Amino acid sequence: MFTGIVQTQATIFSVSDQGSFRHLVVKTEPQFLQNLAIGASIAINGCCLTVVEFSDTEVHFDVIDETLRLTNLGLLGEGDKVNLERSLKVGDEIGGHAVSGHIHCQGKVNKIDTSENNVAMWIELPEQYTPYLFAKGFIAVNGASLTVGQVEANCFSLHLIPETLRLTNLESTQVGDSLNIELDQQTITIVETVERVLAKRQ
Repeated sequence: MFTGIVQTQATIFSVSDQGSFRHLVVKTEPQFLQNLAIGASIAINGCCLTVVEFSDTEVHFDVIDETLRLTNLGLLGEGDKVNLERSLKVGDEIGGHAVSGHIHCQGKVNKIDTSENNVAMWIELPEQYTPYLFAKGFIAVNGASLTVGQVEANCFSLHLIPETLRLTNLESTQVGDSLNIELDQQTITIVETVERVLAKRQ
């Protein structure tokens, strides 16, 4: 379980294909890897991955083909920046919202408007996910807990403040990029429950 509060931007140190999976090595500062253990969960661009090896500054992950297909981890190369969040501990402050690290889909950035104090970003989703988009609802984008702005058809907007841009790799996002999307599970549960109830009444 995660909160969607990105702790740092880490760097992809190496990428190597190992048959049916891809081995990623991520490099970061030692303070973000304190008390780490083999088998621990870390969210990379919002995707929950299992630690298979680590040192003071590097973490190793094995990423299976289904994860590579569903997320933007398959697009990563050496030197790319990724958002990193360690898993939630009991008693930690939840500054964002409950995030599982299970990516639903990738969203495509189709518009970015930059002003003096914020960035408005429009992201397009596959149409089957539009029932779960609501203005002011929660959404995790590349692992960052954010609030949906406007919703138009299968697109939604985000308003990104300077601090969010500083802490995450959304600052370097460009039109056409693919971002990992995790929808709010409570919203999904409510929508699907209401749909089932209404279907039984027909």
